[in-house]
Amino acid sequence: MSKFNIDNDAIRQLAELLDDTKLTEIEVAAGDNRIRVARQGTMVAAAPAQAAVSAPAAPAAAAAAAPADLGAHPGAVKSPMVGVVYFAPEPGAAPFVSVGSTVAEGQTVMLIEAMKTFNPIRAPKSGKVTQIVATDGHPVEYDEPLIIIE
Repeated sequence: MSKFNIDNDAIRQLAELLDDTKLTEIEVAAGDNRIRVARQGTMVAAAPAQAAVSAPAAPAAAAAAAPADLGAHPGAVKSPMVGVVYFAPEPGAAPFVSVGSTVAEGQTVMLIEAMKTFNPIRAPKSGKVTQIVATDGHPVEYDEPLIIIE
C-alpha cells in the first residue's frame, strides 16, 4: 500500500473553486498523485489512496447535460478543460461567433476561464457554426460539447 499525504489546503481550494464556478467536479494530478473533488453526493475523494473527506452538499441547481449524440457529432467542438465559457472577449462586446458564422481553422470561437485564466478555444476546422450548445457565462465540464461546426 502506497503512502499518500492528503493536502487539506489543496482540497479546500478545489472545493472553493467548485463553489465559485458552480461545477460538479474537478480533478488535478501531479505525478502519480491525483485529487478529485466532486459534489455529486456528499463525498470528496482523493486517489490513489482512496481517502475520502465529507463535504457540504452543493445547491440543487444542476445544469442540464448536453445530449450524448452531440458529443459524438463529427463537428462538435468539445471543452478541453473544466471552467466557465464566454462567447465574447469582454462583457458587452460582440461574440466571437454566432449560429451561421463561418469560421476558419484556428480562429478563436470562445474563451474558457479556468483558475482565473482565460483560455482561447480555437476552431479545429473551417466551416459554418450550426449550433451553439454551451451557455455563455455558465460552467462546462471536460469533453462537453460547446458548439457544432459543419
